[in-house]
Amino acid sequence: DMPEETRPETIAAGHGIGEDAGFGAVAPPIYLSSTYVFPGFERPGAHEYSRTSNPSRDLLAGALARLEGGAGAVVTASGMAAVDLVLSLLRPGDLVVAPHDCYGGTYRLIAQRAERGHLDLAFVDQADAAALAAALARRPKLVLVETPSNPLMRVSDIGAISARAHAAGAKVVVDNTFLSPALQRPLALGADFVVHSTTKFINGHSDVVGGVVIAADAGDVEELSAWANIAGTTGAPFDAYLTLRGLRTLFPRVERQQANAGAVARFLAGHRAVSAVHYPGLETHPSHALAAQQQRGFGAMLSFELAGGTEAVRRFVEAVGVFTLAESLGGIESLVAHPATMTHARMGPEARRIAGISDSLLRLSVGLEAEADLIADLDRALGAATAAGR
Repeated sequence: DMPEETRPETIAAGHGIGEDAGFGAVAPPIYLSSTYVFPGFERPGAHEYSRTSNPSRDLLAGALARLEGGAGAVVTASGMAAVDLVLSLLRPGDLVVAPHDCYGGTYRLIAQRAERGHLDLAFVDQADAAALAAALARRPKLVLVETPSNPLMRVSDIGAISARAHAAGAKVVVDNTFLSPALQRPLALGADFVVHSTTKFINGHSDVVGGVVIAADAGDVEELSAWANIAGTTGAPFDAYLTLRGLRTLFPRVERQQANAGAVARFLAGHRAVSAVHYPGLETHPSHALAAQQQRGFGAMLSFELAGGTEAVRRFVEAVGVFTLAESLGGIESLVAHPATMTHARMGPEARRIAGISDSLLRLSVGLEAEADLIADLDRALGAATAAGR
């Protein structure tokens, strides 16, 4: 086994390598069996049934728990299943404090859970100290933090929010999907739980949907594991196998993707067709100093405001060739999304307005293509966007 002080790059590349007891396989084998032999009467083995535990899924969970510095992890069928698994710790009447500008799917899930009476809910601008204090005075059970936020890249101070939440008797869950453990480790900053859509940077190839919850406390891991088994939200073994395969290259992928994203952000910030760029790596970003302090890099996600409204957006997305118009993020390919009509459409216009998500906002997930090709593609598309009609 790797020593405790093993660096994260080595964990991502090497967790489970060369440990196959059966045949000495270097790459961990995939275990697709749904059920496992009992060695004897009333003597279960390490695994009984793959909904409950599976060697391939456990290997991925172990790697992710080590990367985030947690006591353990539960791998789920999707990122939304991961968020919902944390919500399963709550009872009717328990209050959740969530960011007013969180991911549209998270917004919809918590709002509908609240509507059904499963929990109480307060959407709060967590950058507003007074609003956060008022919400914490209501003694919430759970505070959800999403940093950087989707899609406006607002950065929340995980350490400060965690300290205030704990003082109010709440536990803190941080959605770390946008940065991955390569760039941010929320548990080390004071959070109790980390959730990921592993679909994104962790898998990194846009071919698996999955999620994970990592907990700092072993008792919480046990409770989450039990509920995942009861409700059947655990991920499939083949998906876990592919996700672990993607995890092997997380660090070099993210390093290259964020270098590309920084170049793209600087290009956009200097273009006359762009009215604003949201990327914490730019020194002009209001959260640049905080991001530099709590993150190990600025990531591969950014968004920008296009001058010219919806028609300019239409011309832009129809003109791109290297970027692809699609939802999701974190893959090796560069994507562009229009949050108002795609990822955040279900929020509704009023909630989008309050969150600051305009109809002119475009979100980019920057991939591994050549930097010059990405910038040339954006330059062409911006030219098309500013052209007076066709």
